[in-house]
Amino acid sequence: MFEEASEVFDNMFKSSFPLTFIVFIPAVLILVSPLPAEAAHEFTVYRMQQYDLQGQPYGTRNAILNTEARTVEAEVLSRRCVIMRLADFSYDKYQKALRQSAGAVVIILPKNMSAMPQDIVQQFMELEPEMLATETIIPVYFAIEDDELLSIYTQTLTSSSSQGSLSAAEVLLHTATANGFQMVTSGAQSKAVSDWAITSVEGRLAGVGGEELPTIVVVAHYDSFGVAPWLSYGADSNGSGVSMLLELSRLFSKLYTYKRTHAAYNLLFFVSGGGKFNYQGTKRWLEDNLDHTDSSLLQDNVAFVLCLDTLGNGDSLYLHVSKPPKEGTPQYSLLKELEMVVGSQYPEVKFSMVHKKINLADDMLAWEHERFGIRRLPAFTLSHLPSHRSAQRSSIMDVRSVPHVDVSKLSRNTKVVAEALARVIYNLTEKVAPGDLQIFTEQMQVQEEHLSAVVEWLTAQPRAAQLVDKDSSFVSTLEYHMGRYLKDVKRHYVKADKRDPEFVFYDQLKQTMNAYRVKPAIFDLLLAVCIAAYLGMMYLAIQNFGLLYSVVRRVTQPKAKVH
Repeated sequence: MFEEASEVFDNMFKSSFPLTFIVFIPAVLILVSPLPAEAAHEFTVYRMQQYDLQGQPYGTRNAILNTEARTVEAEVLSRRCVIMRLADFSYDKYQKALRQSAGAVVIILPKNMSAMPQDIVQQFMELEPEMLATETIIPVYFAIEDDELLSIYTQTLTSSSSQGSLSAAEVLLHTATANGFQMVTSGAQSKAVSDWAITSVEGRLAGVGGEELPTIVVVAHYDSFGVAPWLSYGADSNGSGVSMLLELSRLFSKLYTYKRTHAAYNLLFFVSGGGKFNYQGTKRWLEDNLDHTDSSLLQDNVAFVLCLDTLGNGDSLYLHVSKPPKEGTPQYSLLKELEMVVGSQYPEVKFSMVHKKINLADDMLAWEHERFGIRRLPAFTLSHLPSHRSAQRSSIMDVRSVPHVDVSKLSRNTKVVAEALARVIYNLTEKVAPGDLQIFTEQMQVQEEHLSAVVEWLTAQPRAAQLVDKDSSFVSTLEYHMGRYLKDVKRHYVKADKRDPEFVFYDQLKQTMNAYRVKPAIFDLLLAVCIAAYLGMMYLAIQNFGLLYSVVRRVTQPKAKVH
């Protein structure tokens, strides 16, 4: 068949040039015309946070994306999807895309965060709050790097970078001939999630010796936070705090099992939800216990509330307080016991108290203990961070693969807290020096393997408040784990007020994106111009066929031989 076709075309070339011209040019145009868009790569993308808190919108407002890809090096970014790699990311480049009204921004993250230089990781962690501080109209997505996505980025970068060094004609030609990528999301526009419930879990160990016993409350919030909810694993903040709380509940449940070590203190353990959203779970829990019930451990004699936050690393421990404890109070005793235990057993650790007053004018409270302080309950937060402004507390970089959690240091810090609490509960301050008696040893010692397993479980899934609903397996597992050691384990739910919601969450936080290999729009324009020119030439040729034919005959007719 192909041999016959080639003979036909060969005869056309030899016999009639006009016929060849009319047939051959349309065939060429058809062959070079762009094929239907072809999917180059399909991958998962994770959208930036979108939420409202106290009526103030944060994060990106859009989720739909259907625009051509460019890198930030391109001169024109308007209505383009700007692709950046984390290694090349900067806030100035991000702002450039926003100022030029880009259609979207996609930030490519490395597969292995631990391979990234720590200065780049730290820089991005510090930029995350700035990215979320204001409302962003365009959709912002994050994607995990793979070979295909890296190839798309490289091709787009080459195309974007070369345009700045070419002449106008070269840019036009390059734009018309180069392949591009159309980035398209498969999901719908984001909308508010109605009736979302933030879940918290509590359990207790009842003391012995009477009904009106003092109560010690141990608190840790479980939810994580970062610029993208589906990438927020919160290994140190606050997976370490929850791990320590569960280990403390295990240790003291053993002590409370035996009559000889059953103390005259109630222990109340509370794992709160919505901690990253101004501690909404703790706020509602306090309201339910202090305002809407007649029987609650919080209404009786509360010795103090100890909040655990970000304790998985470092060689420093800070006790953050809103009001310095007075001498002779249980909270002062805990402060002194922490100092004594650290000084006698772990001299390499630096322990100090940090005093910061509650600023009710701020949109966000600094630490969880401030929620209790507002209700006049003595409370403080223990952390290895010196300030609540640390970028590590709200970052997608806080993952298990990056050495943010050192299990050996988490185990050490857990033992410090356990020893100090036990010395307060059993009134050992003036009886036995910490160096002479260690309570949690041998069979009662802190289990590093157990802590490590809990951290691994906590960091196996993102725990952003928008992703953990009341029916999630995470909440069920947490409730089961607490139920192994504590009594009266139950859940507490928080739903936003419908008329004046304290918080609003939005959906479409994870989508599938397709990168389609396409020709640019200017290619279609130039192709249309070529076709129009061809048709115009054909029209003129037909109108003046006699003249054209005579010219062609004169050119193609062989010359007569001269005798």
